[in-house]
Amino acid sequence: MKKLNIYFTAGIPALEDTADIIKLIQDSGADMIEIGMPYSDPVADGPVIQKAHELALQNGMTIGKLLSQLKTIKDNIKVPVILMGYINPVLSFGFEKFCKECSESGVSGLILPDLPPIEFEKNYQHILKKYNLNFTFLVTPETSDERIQYLDSLSSGFLYAVSSSSTTGNENTVLKNENYLTRLADLPLKNPVMIGFGIKSKEDFENVTEKADGGIIGTAFVNVLLQDKDWKKSAIDFIHSIKA
Repeated sequence: MKKLNIYFTAGIPALEDTADIIKLIQDSGADMIEIGMPYSDPVADGPVIQKAHELALQNGMTIGKLLSQLKTIKDNIKVPVILMGYINPVLSFGFEKFCKECSESGVSGLILPDLPPIEFEKNYQHILKKYNLNFTFLVTPETSDERIQYLDSLSSGFLYAVSSSSTTGNENTVLKNENYLTRLADLPLKNPVMIGFGIKSKEDFENVTEKADGGIIGTAFVNVLLQDKDWKKSAIDFIHSIKA
């Protein structure tokens, strides 16, 4: 079975919905949960997730608030929880303090796309190891084989393969880049490969995960949370439609 990773932004639709959404994603059959830490300048994200970040910040979501919400439910969450965000707010919070609190809150890994690998190796890798946290790097169709293997060697948990070189949720995303997906499948990588960016349906999911270990769905799920008044039912239906 291919693994399904569902992403959402912490603090939407309302500040206190995060715990309910995590439980809902787990109970609906997803294999892992990726939680976006809201940031005022989410450059890698498309308009839907940017809007989610804005709303979450207006609602009062912070890293500290998110970690305290996670602590309250950690004993009931059995699937891996990964926090995704940008390095600046984490550095403001204090990197080691952040990692320590992540490990106390049931978080299993981090994705910080704007942390350069050289910096990671030099300054941060030992702190993640100390608190037993995985760290995932992103690769794109433009990433050379050599660099993919280097980023895979630094990653743990999984390697995040961006389906195309665009922002998340881009309508023009070329979802199935055969050469790229075959290249990834043929490389001797130590981590499972999860494909993300642009997956909206079961058909998309099955298409892109033919040669990968799983897929990541973000924008399409966040859209459900932002647009539907009855988002709980819609969110469950959406995950079931992918996993069915």
